[in-house]
Amino acid sequence: MSTLTCFKAYDIRGQLGEELNEDIAYRIGRAYGEYLKPQRVIVGGDVRLTSEALKLALANGLQDAGADVYDIGMSGTEEVYFATFHLGMDGGIEVTASHNPMNYNGMKLVRANAQPISGDTGLLEIKQLAEANVFPAVAENRRGSYQKISILTEYVDHLLGYIDTATLKPMKLVINSGNGAAGHVIDEIERRFKCNNIPVTFVKVHHHPDGNFPNGIPNPLLPECRADTAKAVLEHQADMGIAFDGDFDRCFLFDEKANFIEGYYIVGLLAEAFLQTNPGSKIIHDPRLSWNTIDIVNQAGGVPVMSKTGHAFIKERMRKEDAIYGGEMSAHHYFRDFAYCDSGMIPWLLVAGLLSTKGRVLSELVEDRMDKFPCSGEINYKVADIDKVLNEIETVYGRNVEIDKTDGISIELSDWRFNVRCSNTEALLRLNVETKNDRDMVAKKLEEIESIIMGCHK
Repeated sequence: MSTLTCFKAYDIRGQLGEELNEDIAYRIGRAYGEYLKPQRVIVGGDVRLTSEALKLALANGLQDAGADVYDIGMSGTEEVYFATFHLGMDGGIEVTASHNPMNYNGMKLVRANAQPISGDTGLLEIKQLAEANVFPAVAENRRGSYQKISILTEYVDHLLGYIDTATLKPMKLVINSGNGAAGHVIDEIERRFKCNNIPVTFVKVHHHPDGNFPNGIPNPLLPECRADTAKAVLEHQADMGIAFDGDFDRCFLFDEKANFIEGYYIVGLLAEAFLQTNPGSKIIHDPRLSWNTIDIVNQAGGVPVMSKTGHAFIKERMRKEDAIYGGEMSAHHYFRDFAYCDSGMIPWLLVAGLLSTKGRVLSELVEDRMDKFPCSGEINYKVADIDKVLNEIETVYGRNVEIDKTDGISIELSDWRFNVRCSNTEALLRLNVETKNDRDMVAKKLEEIESIIMGCHK
């Protein structure tokens, strides 16, 4: 029995060839079908050159397991989520490697109601079945059907339900579709705006689908992947820049001065927006950076609730708490009315609505929060012994203070706090530092903790 290394904690992701190919995709589809026994399954795929062939092999496996397959074509992950819950399907699979390099591909799996399938909710069992590759013979009268469908109209209807488009004031938006995966959705939103005389102008960057990734890896978290969006914002004097990753379940925002805005501060903005219309609601946040979010939620009369980092944990906690919104500093934003799933389209629409209703530019909406709670952003370290580093950091900073271990180690002092944790998806140690009104202290404390990390690494 061969080991399938493409199975990760939350999803499937691997290098093309031995780690992921059409045979493995078929086995995954077959295993998914045999494990969940679904009657109807949604499939979609991103813009990568290999996504279509892998998707069809996956569909073939699902059909051989007796499932009827509905293919929504080239799509973002959230379109598979939407189709799964909106159409009442038994599950959905998106073929994507998101922001990974060209020689990768993968899959994101959900069950009914778009609930995530991760390591502790079925992914390990599907892996074991796919690895064993021993399946029942396919009976002709049991084999599922295959058909292509479109859910774009219903999906965009849903997206536009989050804002009152009639209140949108004239604005210009730069939208970088990251080699085109998000292009078809932006085109449909633009068409709706034009039909309804909504005064929003779109400046489209890297808009057309191209799986050759001519504009680089679609990962705006990398500073080198931000230049084209920032340049277009300045060149066109836009009100905001929006850049998507490869399967557009995350969007990254730039203010009118072309400054990249950390996802952390967008969480606070969106939390406040929801609490204005839904006072007293619960807001989920992760422990990496939290002071700004907690402060805003408390001021707005909401209830902040901390969850372990990662989409499976956030979605589970949101369901448990019936939270209206959840946000991670990594630019994953989750919405109760979107079946508690993450979306990269809803956030920028909400922020565009805020710019109109507040009558302020984006930099003004975040600058005071960035001054009040400056942060480091996430710093990653490759270390030989993560447990040794965590123990040493706890020894140095953990005396006579409360240590929160929701996810890694979070320690709060009077004027600064930090979180250090092991990545859920990579062999990395991740560090975040924030302070109260003191940018210089961020750098100082980063240097302190980094010296401990490097000392343990020797």
